[in-house]
Amino acid sequence: MRAFFEGIEDLFVNHLFAPYDFFRFLSNWWTSNAVNWIFVIIGMVAMVYWLRQLRIFDVRGEEDHSITSHSYL
Repeated sequence: MRAFFEGIEDLFVNHLFAPYDFFRFLSNWWTSNAVNWIFVIIGMVAMVYWLRQLRIFDVRGEEDHSITSHSYL
């Protein structure tokens, strides 16, 4: 089992997170956190899209407002 977990560690540390090593040595805070800012922006756009879709279903009256949504409840 130890080899299995060390294999997972090797996959993430040496391969999947390798691009982050480039940002670690930059002296500018903004460029070091560029990936995080991109993820924040993508998350905000997805949240706005989701809320608009919820609003569309609410206006149409298609939203199920019953207390229980499953027959077994």
